[in-house]
Amino acid sequence: MDSMTAAGPDSHQNEPPPVDEPRKNTYPDGPRIHLPLALISQMLPALFPFDALEFGLGIVRQFGDIAHYQLGPLHVYQLSHPDLARQVLVEQAEKFHKPKLIKRAFRPFAGEGLLTSDGAAWRQQRRLLQPAFHHRQLAAYSKVMVEQALRLVESFRDGETRDIGSEMARVTMGVVVNTLFGADLPREILEISGSMRSVLDAANRRMNSVLQIPSWAPTPRNLRERRALAGLDAMFHLIIHMRRRSAERRDDLLSALLAAVDEDSGAAMSDQQLRDEMMTLFLAGHETTANTLTWTWYLLSQHPEVEAKLLRELRSVVGGRSPALTDLPNLPYTEMVIREAMRLFPPAPGVAREPIEDVTIAGYRVCRGSLISVNTYAMHQDARFFADPQRFDPERFSSGWEERIPRYAYLPFGGGPRICIGNAFAMMEARLILATVAPRYQLSLEGSAAEVVPVQLVTLRPKRPVRMRLTRRPL
Repeated sequence: MDSMTAAGPDSHQNEPPPVDEPRKNTYPDGPRIHLPLALISQMLPALFPFDALEFGLGIVRQFGDIAHYQLGPLHVYQLSHPDLARQVLVEQAEKFHKPKLIKRAFRPFAGEGLLTSDGAAWRQQRRLLQPAFHHRQLAAYSKVMVEQALRLVESFRDGETRDIGSEMARVTMGVVVNTLFGADLPREILEISGSMRSVLDAANRRMNSVLQIPSWAPTPRNLRERRALAGLDAMFHLIIHMRRRSAERRDDLLSALLAAVDEDSGAAMSDQQLRDEMMTLFLAGHETTANTLTWTWYLLSQHPEVEAKLLRELRSVVGGRSPALTDLPNLPYTEMVIREAMRLFPPAPGVAREPIEDVTIAGYRVCRGSLISVNTYAMHQDARFFADPQRFDPERFSSGWEERIPRYAYLPFGGGPRICIGNAFAMMEARLILATVAPRYQLSLEGSAAEVVPVQLVTLRPKRPVRMRLTRRPL
């Protein structure tokens, strides 16, 4: 990378530094970032491309499990060992908040919802949201997931080629729309994927920008985001108003949120809180699962032996019918395939935190306001925890896998108190969609596998469209 030079030893650190008394006024080794070059790279990405994934892996290779660098006045610490992840996400969780850069990136659309809140406000929102993801509630959502997957399959044509990422985004958007709002939706709600993409792209830009363009500046991107948010806000507030006036109780997420009451305070969600959580669920609820499924189809296309074993399990358990929630305990290999895809291509390649007081990590004093980056992607690629880590091997997640690796080496949904609240929803959705589509169509990659490379934005997605040929299977 052009904007990084060595500032420490070349050897990879095999174990995390010992946890002892803070070493005052010292930092772990790490790269030196030339801020002017970083700014030029941001302004001229075609001439000076920046690969965030390779940058993080390069730090691990050269500096080990904990590294430090500066971006102007901001001190950044990258952690890439399960023990260090546990210190931040679990053991000292109360000493960390979401970083300011995360809040800056997401607050324009997520407001003060679960994604951006901290402290008592976050705890109250988490309690209010939890019943919406209870197992009994998830059972109702499973039927919607299969229905949307079948609708997608019905649109397929034997022999045609499609951008599978767009198709997965379409089906997961259908799932989140119907599980969040249920039936009788305004027609406009089914046509908002463009608005959602504009909002998410804006958040991506803010997350990955060294030089921030003010939100009030009338740039084309800012104007697109403003228009998209205005339309989404109007629609969400209209739906909330209509539901509050109706006494009907439905099996959807919005009904569960409307009925939620905090056990401690007796408070229900305000209209603004509902809007913020609905927006968060809308955006996070389809992007991550769509990416996971896209990577899964790609990996299956490159490993016919895994695909054949998956099909044998699906045909043995499901046969020619549609899958159901009750089938999932009998589809262990299907789950293993999804878990391995998320190891190689985790939905979120890292977890960021900011200490709200001075803390000690691996014997180093880390000052309040620093940025802590837990590099999930690097840990998932580490041979100390996953043998032959570049190999797609679902068998590594066979029964007992959680005892075979360190507790926090595998973090596709984060960890600790702030683990993704929708992780069970996402796993159920990915398995049911895979179990619906795979027995009906084979998806074969068009073009070279070398062209399918991941890029780190808010989520981990393919850099270019993944085009796949659809071949109908005999049922």
